[in-house]
Amino acid sequence: MPAPSVIACCIKILEKGLKISFAESASTGRLIYDFTSVPNCGNIIKGSIVCYDRSVKEELFKIPAEVIDEHSAESAEVTQLLAENLRDLLPADIVVAVTGLASPGGSETPEKPVGTMFVHGIIKDKPWSRRFFFEGSPDDIVAQTINATALTLLDELKDVE
Repeated sequence: MPAPSVIACCIKILEKGLKISFAESASTGRLIYDFTSVPNCGNIIKGSIVCYDRSVKEELFKIPAEVIDEHSAESAEVTQLLAENLRDLLPADIVVAVTGLASPGGSETPEKPVGTMFVHGIIKDKPWSRRFFFEGSPDDIVAQTINATALTLLDELKDVE
């Protein structure tokens, strides 16, 4: 069962007659899973691309290797580029990209520990970006990221016609 925030977000997107697409790295497809668990989701969902491996980011999303080398695959900069380039791959009124560190073994540092998640969205050419920090198991971190993403979308959609 999706979180109440996801249900509310889907209802709001449906009411506004919009479509949404996702680029998922750290969330590994769980965003699309939760959003497609809501009734009538077929009217709002365009699709999702899981881009967990660096090669998918570089080859499919055309993220320059230099950007990943400089900032890491789990960064605000890469997340923004994923969202921007998703508009060409799965065009929609709303695009959302998620990267981050749900478990050890990535690019974690004292400034970017495990639990740091990046979300970048674009709603009708209006971008927004968030950096979150969550604690818990990888599943908990991803679940909290999905909830925070849905709540952020609800807030960002308030002024959208």
